[in-house]
Amino acid sequence: MSDVRRREFITLLGGAAAAWPLAARAQQGERMRRVAFLHPYTENDPEVLARVVAFRQGLEALGWTENRNIRIEHRYSGGDLGQIQAYATELVRSAPDLIVGSGTPITAALQRATDTIPIVFNVVNDPVGQGFVATLSHPGGNITGFTFIDFPMIGKWLEMLKEIAPRRQTYDARVQSRQRAVLSSLPT
Repeated sequence: MSDVRRREFITLLGGAAAAWPLAARAQQGERMRRVAFLHPYTENDPEVLARVVAFRQGLEALGWTENRNIRIEHRYSGGDLGQIQAYATELVRSAPDLIVGSGTPITAALQRATDTIPIVFNVVNDPVGQGFVATLSHPGGNITGFTFIDFPMIGKWLEMLKEIAPRRQTYDARVQSRQRAVLSSLPT
């Protein structure tokens, strides 16, 4: 068999192997998937509303339509730690396919509530340091997510600051969040 014909055969076989599970799933009917969100804000918060709309649009672009093949549930804690823990327990008991949580308090509550249901976090500044994941590249366990700050990069930032202002002994870093502002000095 020539190299060209062999490649065509392998491509055909690979395509059939990839399509087979999809065809079987279509014949069986799709199982309704459940995604649960635990938000730190109130239900009418503009930031949350924008995120929910963006998430739905992204899912639809990938072929997931709410109430057809996916069900999305939301809980809004309003930043109340008691509500966060209660909702985390409630969501885990309802056994969704995935839980999405925003912020450190919510991720911590979800981590305490389950080690089997997949959890995706966002707006967590140091997921490795806080014990949510083993590393950013290989999180391990049932938790993964997105972070705004890549802590190994802070060393590079300090190197650049030293080049810009070599006589400085300390640099201030400000982190602004909706809950509080954090100010800390980074020694060089």
